[in-house]
Amino acid sequence: MSSPERTRPVFAGIGDEAAPDLAGQLAALAELGWDLLELRSVDGVPVAAMDERAFARAVQEIGDAGVRVVAVDSRIGNWSRPATGDFAPDLAEWEVLVRRCALLGTRLVRIMSYPSGGLDDAEWGRRVRLRLRELARRAEDAGLVLAHENCAGWAGESAERALDLLDAVDSPALRLLFDTGNGIAHGYGAPDMLHALVEHVVHVHVKDAVAGSGGDADYVPPGAGESGVAECLETLAAHGYTGALSLEPHLHMRPHLRASGTDPGRGDHGAFVSAGRALERLAARAWHGEAVG
Repeated sequence: MSSPERTRPVFAGIGDEAAPDLAGQLAALAELGWDLLELRSVDGVPVAAMDERAFARAVQEIGDAGVRVVAVDSRIGNWSRPATGDFAPDLAEWEVLVRRCALLGTRLVRIMSYPSGGLDDAEWGRRVRLRLRELARRAEDAGLVLAHENCAGWAGESAERALDLLDAVDSPALRLLFDTGNGIAHGYGAPDMLHALVEHVVHVHVKDAVAGSGGDADYVPPGAGESGVAECLETLAAHGYTGALSLEPHLHMRPHLRASGTDPGRGDHGAFVSAGRALERLAARAWHGEAVG
């Protein structure tokens, strides 16, 4: 006999994975019947870089569609901003996002923890801790939460470093964003990492991948790859996670490629919707308490 049904999470989508334009992003959510959007870019422009008129139009369009923004993806500490770089662009972006998150009605801001830029581990970690302490202080003042992703950066590829960062910063304004699909590209097992971090996770990205040639990751629909997505979802369900499962399939959109001058893709409505249906099926299994094979 199956165990009692658990409280389920809600579904969201990182919009530019479906289409570059906001109308296309919202149309994909509507087809899925979801009303939560994670906003990363509109027409290829990151949220903090949009001009005021374009941003105001976006806020209006999102509201008119009856959609709520669950998180904003910043460029703070990401693959394009090494720890050797100037901290000023991150602080400037933060000030813009404080205002824009208030207008969007969201408290979560995705960040990372800075590529090394050639620094040794000790100095790399020292700079990351200093920067995140300052950002967390500002987030506390603004009533926002920094959601650190297990991706590029000092604390992104190790549960031990992620916990070290949380301890060092010691702020309720710094929590974790767990991405189920980053382990293949970065060389770790996502289910094992999640087991160590789950109590600190406030937001989840869902994607899946298989190991490709040359160590690259080839992305596939959720549940079709080697990332352990089903096991990750079962861990979240068992822990009582009720936050968003935010779809980021990477099937036709990989934003990190833009930083290297490579075309990141333009998203794909049909592939996004299909991946969303796959996520719904996996989540139904996990939150019904059925065994994950």
